[in-house]
Amino acid sequence: MPTGRQALNNKIMETKNKKMKMMTLDQLKDRDIGEIGTPERDKYEFDLRMELLGEMIKSVRKKRNLTQKQLGELIGVQKSQISKLERSTKNVTIETILKVFKALKANVKFSVEMNELEFNVA
Repeated sequence: MPTGRQALNNKIMETKNKKMKMMTLDQLKDRDIGEIGTPERDKYEFDLRMELLGEMIKSVRKKRNLTQKQLGELIGVQKSQISKLERSTKNVTIETILKVFKALKANVKFSVEMNELEFNVA
């Protein structure tokens, strides 16, 4: 029976002998979540953006040395709403997001991309 060190060396040799397939993050997402344009992938990308937006709000608020309560007072909402906003921005209006960033004295830029799909007006 091999010692602990021998077993580790054997495992290392097995790993070296196996060819590891390298994949990009996009390839992993395509494989595990779904390709771009699928409902699963769209939901994942949307949820990720909303999570990042909440993190940005929290980060800027802290840099401005504001509490959740103080930020809420600036835009006319309760502390609990700021807390929810920082954790998940899924159920919030663009108007509220703009108010938050205005109160934080932060510039907001939106980007709109047009899909190259056929568009007919009846």
